[in-house]
Amino acid sequence: MPMITFPLKFILVLLGTFFIGVILTPLVRLLAFKIGAVDYPNARRINKKPMPSSGGLAIVAAFSISTLLLMPQIVAVDFFGQTYFDYVWPVVLGGLIIAFTGLIDDIKELSPMLKMGGIVLAASLIWWLTDFRLDDFKIPFGGPFLHFEPWLSYILTVVWIISITNAVNLIDGLDGLVSGVSIISLVTMGIVSYFFLPQHNLFLTLTIFVLVLSIAGFFPYNYHPAIIYLGDTGALFIGFMIAVLSLQGLKNATAVAVVTPMIILGVPITDTFLAIIRRTLSGQKFYTPDKHHLHHRLLSLGLTHRGTVLVIYGISLVFAMISLLLNVSSRIGGVLLMIGLLLGVELFAELVGVLGPNRTPLLNILRFIGNSSYREEVRRKWRQKRNK
Repeated sequence: MPMITFPLKFILVLLGTFFIGVILTPLVRLLAFKIGAVDYPNARRINKKPMPSSGGLAIVAAFSISTLLLMPQIVAVDFFGQTYFDYVWPVVLGGLIIAFTGLIDDIKELSPMLKMGGIVLAASLIWWLTDFRLDDFKIPFGGPFLHFEPWLSYILTVVWIISITNAVNLIDGLDGLVSGVSIISLVTMGIVSYFFLPQHNLFLTLTIFVLVLSIAGFFPYNYHPAIIYLGDTGALFIGFMIAVLSLQGLKNATAVAVVTPMIILGVPITDTFLAIIRRTLSGQKFYTPDKHHLHHRLLSLGLTHRGTVLVIYGISLVFAMISLLLNVSSRIGGVLLMIGLLLGVELFAELVGVLGPNRTPLLNILRFIGNSSYREEVRRKWRQKRNK
């Protein structure tokens, strides 16, 4: 009888992971109603009726079962002196702490400080128990290679995990948005980790694709019209896992490896960065919630719920394609690609109004160049100011 090859075994594990998610999600939905993990309509929410939350529990369960029980059965090799179980259990432990923090928040609404405490605890465990840490860094495009002291490595690692975890959580405002964007980002990360990282790590690639299928099993229930939400349980868990797994790329000594995770996570990072700028310019605290995130702005422009989600999927795919192109570009090509990306992001943000009303510096420059009437108007205002 022919032996089953490893690729076939891995495909079977991925299918098993997917169906675990498919089976568990309806059960989690019933559990959410029983434990009170329900999102009720309010001024900041899109839903018009009470919706069960904490659907991320199904993702957490599928991922944990696959990585702790199924994967160690098929991965017989050691990598850098580690078995797969030794490699993955601290990551799962950190994820479980995050998921528990999110679950309590879904039920009782934790204070921001307590929620942050859970994320810091999980991030600290990752730094202590794994090599998923930011201990060296290559400044992109010809900059120096930096090596950090342990105390600074700890701070940078925790800050990165907190930032990405919260960035992913912030875009969780529409049906299927986080789960879809995360699948696109993780598939891209998986491709980059297998083909382009200087220090190839097979365990990383395997773990990424197990996470993808864990989310995919939940996705049909979460896509519009959703019957269950991720909740903070799922959004924080997915954000945390993406942050931890992307650290492997950040710590490699090449410019492209440093920039790639940031581009792959372009949607949540850009939305969060622009939100901080917008709130600061408006005189608000940077963490004050508002309804000017990308998905809110697209809805206000007249897009449907599903149309908005699909547009953001498209934007995420553009970021993914650029991150892949960056890995096969020359240095000059990479620099030009980054400049084009930054200009494109700024132009799009101004067009949809993510920065807020009347904050369109790039559009104003383009109007000044291409519109003679506007140019004369601006010059007249300058002359009036000078004469005062």
